[in-house]
This record gives sequence, C-alpha cells and structure tokens, in this order.
Amino acid sequence: MKLEILTKPENYTIQKKIISNIRDLINLKNLEPGDKLPSERMLSEKFEVSRSNVREAIQKLEFYGLLNSIPQSGTFVANIGVIAMNGMIEDILRLEDPDFKSLVETRILLELKTARLAALRRTDKDLVELKVALEAYKEKVLNGEDAVQEDLLFHLAIAKASGNSSMNNFMLIIIPEIITNFEKYHVCDKGLAHEGIKEHQAIYKAIEKRDPKLAKQKMKDHFKVLYQYCYNLK
Repeated sequence: MKLEILTKPENYTIQKKIISNIRDLINLKNLEPGDKLPSERMLSEKFEVSRSNVREAIQKLEFYGLLNSIPQSGTFVANIGVIAMNGMIEDILRLEDPDFKSLVETRILLELKTARLAALRRTDKDLVELKVALEAYKEKVLNGEDAVQEDLLFHLAIAKASGNSSMNNFMLIIIPEIITNFEKYHVCDKGLAHEGIKEHQAIYKAIEKRDPKLAKQKMKDHFKVLYQYCYNLK
C-alpha cells in the first residue's frame, strides 16, 4: 500500500472542486437515495482530475454520510434528502483548511481509541498485517532510510484492526496531509526512529495480547513527542 501525497493548497482546492462537481452532478441527474454514481474512472475523465483525487473526495463525502461505497458494486447516494445533502455539502465546502497542529492533535485523540479497539477486536489476519507493517518500518529505519510512510502505514493497520470503519476512513483522510507536512514542521527528530521500532513492537504486543488498557498506554507513550508539539509540554 502506498499513500499518494498532494501539497496542501493543491489538495484542498482540487478536493473542494470535485465535491462541488459531484453535488452538481447529483442535482443535474436528479439522483435519489440509492442511485449509483458514475465510476471513479468516468468521474475523473469528466472532472479532468486523477482517479486518486476522485477517490479522496468520495471518501470524504462517505465519511460525512453523504455517499456509500460498496466494494465491487460502486458508489451510491446515501439515504438523505436532496435539500439536506446540498446544505451539508455547502458546509463542507466552507470548512477551513485545518492547520497542521490541529491535524496532529486529532490524530492523537483518534489513535488512542483505535489502539484500544484494535486490542479488543483484532483478528489473526489483522495481526499478520500489523506484523508486515511493523517489519517494513523496521527495515527502512535499520537501513538508514526515511520511514515516515511506513510509520503511518503501521498506524493505519491499527485503525483497520479497530473494526470501526468511520475511524479508519477518517485516518485515511488526514494521514496524507500529515505525511506532507511532517518534516516541514520538524515535529520528530529522525534520531527517534530507532526508538520508534521498540514503541511499535510494544503496541503490537499489547494488541496481540488483547490488552486494551496497555495498548492505549503504549500508544500514548509513543506519542510523547507529539504531545510536546501540540501542548507545549516540557
């Protein structure tokens, strides 16, 4: 799995344009709850943007409950009236671009929950995926390579293991933005990467043991630098 990254201004400008276009399409075609949207490929061609841009906008609308994506079937208009949908989309388009500190703070709050839920709900398949992500991060760090993406992919695997699709979708929305700005804001010293291996292993073991309290605490320990960044702690 690879995360596609856009710069912040480009990301929000394109995303808002696509969301606006999807709203106009729904109104123009008089689509009703349960009606199917054109495929990502068709939308990308119609809006003259990449499929990844379209997918990101759909994920955002799905997060707000305006669209439903069904694997192998497509994307459908959610069970909500046209007036309410238009109003909600207008509100979404007026949302301010979140500053980086707000994104990091949201990530902290979210991941303390996903770690706890992952310990309660994880499957054997989830453990395998977590292990793969853990080893990928470890390999990059030990080879002296940048491992920001591998780090965040490990955390996305935890979100998936939580069994909460809304939390998982929200993580998918904010993670690319965090990756884009991580080094720009000098949040974490690269020298902490080796320590991150041990911290990831501790989180993994807590989830493996199905210990939600320990998983949450190990995640909190892992985020000590982010806590300092967000709350100006010494």
